Formats: sequence, structure tokens, C-alpha cells
Amino acid sequence: MNQPAKHPSPPLALLAAVHLALFVAGLAVTTGLAGGAVFPSPFDPERAAHYFAAHASAVRTGSFFLFGSAVPLGLFAATATSRLTFFGVRAAGVSIAAFGGFAAATLLSLSGCCMWALGLPGVNAMPEAVRLLHLLAFATGGPAFAVTFGLFVLGISLAGGLSRRLPSWLMWLGIAIGVIGELSSLSLLADSLALLLPLTRFPGLIWLVCVGVCLPASRERQALPEHQPAHAQG
Repeated sequence: MNQPAKHPSPPLALLAAVHLALFVAGLAVTTGLAGGAVFPSPFDPERAAHYFAAHASAVRTGSFFLFGSAVPLGLFAATATSRLTFFGVRAAGVSIAAFGGFAAATLLSLSGCCMWALGLPGVNAMPEAVRLLHLLAFATGGPAFAVTFGLFVLGISLAGGLSRRLPSWLMWLGIAIGVIGELSSLSLLADSLALLLPLTRFPGLIWLVCVGVCLPASRERQALPEHQPAHAQG
């Protein structure tokens, strides 16, 4: 007789939804407080200096949401990798996913901290500090995040797909996102390849929600016969 064994963990779909909501809210609120002006590119330092001087409160508010979005992402990584282990998946992809997920969450929080510093009073009076903090915010939340997040997506997609815990279409979508994430490291060599960063980030948000919905939380287990004590099992 089989009885379902449920993995004791928070709902993955809820964690993905919270991460998505915080990230999107950060973009919307920051743009709204800045009067429609979008967050500047590090490749346009003159516009960036003007933006940070004129919209310091918007930058600090955005940093709050960005920093906050790192928490559910880290919890998602911990839960998803633990769940695959619970299912008996003993593949390197699970460990790779854990490394990538925890690193991505850490880098996202660092990016949020750099943004927070950019919005502090008096910082804009130091152009060199503004430039350095902007570059650090971009590097940690851009290429570094995309590469580590790509490792997380690849690890979960391969381990979950090959073990048939995730549908094949979701596995291939994750592989595509993960490969783009790794290629986005080339943006450190060529500014034009920064286009790969949103191609990792935004499809990755959709992938997170889909994994949260599709990755099961329970598995079948063999029930003990009524006459057989638990310690008799080998």
C-alpha cells in the first residue's frame, strides 16, 4: 500500500510569486518616484550622475525592494534543491543549483546595498564614489547575478527534468535561460552584449514561477504492514 510522503517545505509557487512581486514592484515604484525616468546604464556616466543627484529617494526605495527580493530567491533555491534530494535525486545538478541559487541571492542583496548607498545624502557630492557604487551595483546585479542564476536554472532544470520531476518543455526552457546566463559574462568584455542580461532575468522570472507550480511536493512511499514494527525495516 502506497501513501504520499510530503516534503516539509514552504510552497515554491509562493516564494516565486513573492520574488517576482518584489522585483517588479521595485522597478515600477522607482520609475514612478523618478517621474518616469528609468534607472541609468553604467555606460552613460553623465546621465547616471544627474539621475542619482535628482532621484536619490527613488534609488533608496528601489534598493529596498531589490534587497528584499533576494530573500525569497534564496529560500526558493534552498527549498527546490532540498525537494529534489527528498525525491532521491543524487545528481551533481542539485549541488550546482544550490551553489548558483545561494550565490545569485547574495549578489542580488549586494546590488541592493550598493543602490542604497547611492541614495544616501551627501554621496552625490563625491563623483568618484557615485561612479564606483554604480558600477558595483551593475556588476553584482547584472553579469555576476546572471551567471550564478544561470547555474541555478541549469542545475534545477537538468536534475528535475532528467528525473522526470519537471516537464520536458520546462527543462529545455531552463537550459536555454541558463546558457544565455552563462554567455552574459561576455558583457564584461563587450558593452553591446549587456542585452543578454534582461534575456536571462525576465524569462528567468517566468521559469521560477513555472517550477514553483510544476515541481511536486510529495512522493509515493511504501507503508509499513500493521504487524511489522518500524525498527524491523532495513
